[in-house]
Amino acid sequence: MIGEKNKDTGIFFETSCGWEQLLISGKSQFRKESESKASAAEKEGDDSITDLDAYLSKTKGSAKLFSKASEFFVGGQSHNARFFKPYPFFAARSSGKYIWDVDGNRFVDYWMGHTALILGHSPKVVTDELRDQIENGLFFGSPNIYAYELGELIHKNVPCAESIRFCTTGAEATMYAVRLARAASGRNIVVKITGGWHGYNSTLVFGVSSPFEEPESAGLVPGEEKYTRLISFNDIEEADRVLSSESQDIAAVIVEPVLGGGGVVPAERDFLVFLREKCDRIGSLLIFDEIITGFRLGLQGGQGYYRVLPDLCTLGKIIGGGLPASAIAGKKDTMKFADTSLFPSKKQRCWIGGGTFSENALAMRAGIATLRYLEAHAKDLYNRIGKFGTELRKKVDEAFAENGIRTQSTGVGSLFVTHFLADGQDVITCAEDVDLSRRDLEREYYFSLVSKYNIFFIPGHIGAISDAHEQSDIEYFVESSREVARRLKIKQRLKSQ
Repeated sequence: MIGEKNKDTGIFFETSCGWEQLLISGKSQFRKESESKASAAEKEGDDSITDLDAYLSKTKGSAKLFSKASEFFVGGQSHNARFFKPYPFFAARSSGKYIWDVDGNRFVDYWMGHTALILGHSPKVVTDELRDQIENGLFFGSPNIYAYELGELIHKNVPCAESIRFCTTGAEATMYAVRLARAASGRNIVVKITGGWHGYNSTLVFGVSSPFEEPESAGLVPGEEKYTRLISFNDIEEADRVLSSESQDIAAVIVEPVLGGGGVVPAERDFLVFLREKCDRIGSLLIFDEIITGFRLGLQGGQGYYRVLPDLCTLGKIIGGGLPASAIAGKKDTMKFADTSLFPSKKQRCWIGGGTFSENALAMRAGIATLRYLEAHAKDLYNRIGKFGTELRKKVDEAFAENGIRTQSTGVGSLFVTHFLADGQDVITCAEDVDLSRRDLEREYYFSLVSKYNIFFIPGHIGAISDAHEQSDIEYFVESSREVARRLKIKQRLKSQ
């Protein structure tokens, strides 16, 4: 074996002389010939180089790591959303708007840690706090001043947050929200949006992906979805029908103000207003899953942006400042059921913990630093990244339209994704529309951005702009999209001949 150290990342690899084993579509393949072709073509500026060959050529270290990692990690890594074919690149470091892989490739990042990094990677306001805390306790396992301070910031800014309970992941928070809603209402059924993603808890991992009516996973108890109902996003008529049909047993409706995994589709305000009014009429709770939109659409999140007040909300991502933290927050009359000092009886209390690492000092201080910075710069920051988002969505669609390709870039504020409309399709308003769109072209587009233009965007997932991005980044994104559109146009023309 030969030792090899990447000069850009400092990562040391063991390499076997002359071969690179890559896992593509579930099979090991040797791509030495393709890599040589890609390398030569890139030097000559050859536009005929395929996206796959370009990616294989520049991510040899990641290929090697993925092959080795697949020996003991399920699927070669530990999060389903982070995988894309032929293999994801392996990150080595990040700063500001950039992320570097183990091969030294630098990407402009629009995945931004699952949208969590609104200030960019490792912002100084956060890292300064973490450096100070490292010498003063990583994890106390007890109530602490930093949890109080972060909770106070959430209570101050989030309209429905009369009471708060910290936890660690978004899936925990949504699980607790559903349990609280059932405890407070004495009812069983939870209504969720088709295509809505709320983490892997069993009650809500239903109707997430197509075909929506089938169980989402093996290992779920048959009939697990017995007390879960689906409604289409932005469809008031269907929502009214479903909510009216079993109104006496509906505990809650849970909805993302902007569908995340369902296609980055923003809610129509009339739809959220209807849900609020209907829940009031039938005695059900309204839950906003604001894991993504909380502190992303503004200090008041989706509920402030849409001016609709839920009974409960879940928060995550941004509130941890890049570290794991989440919360469930809501009206005192509902949250009180989690207070075991008030309800010692098992029949009355709603038993929700926070998880061992809830309120850990590092995450709390990172969150405090992030939210304080957002408070201090709210007007300029949110206006700026929102303007970037509007410009990007508009100009990307124009770039594809110039080449005869119909797209709709959805999102709101700094969130975005581009959908490729199918024949006969005019608009995207829900996850079912996203499912009918040309997902193959969407994946090809975003993989091309990664492979040829060093723009990091996980194919098929949400994009997010951070405070670290600049006007020149948006312009480069649009121009890169225009180049992809031009190549797709040529490819489609050749197919039709």
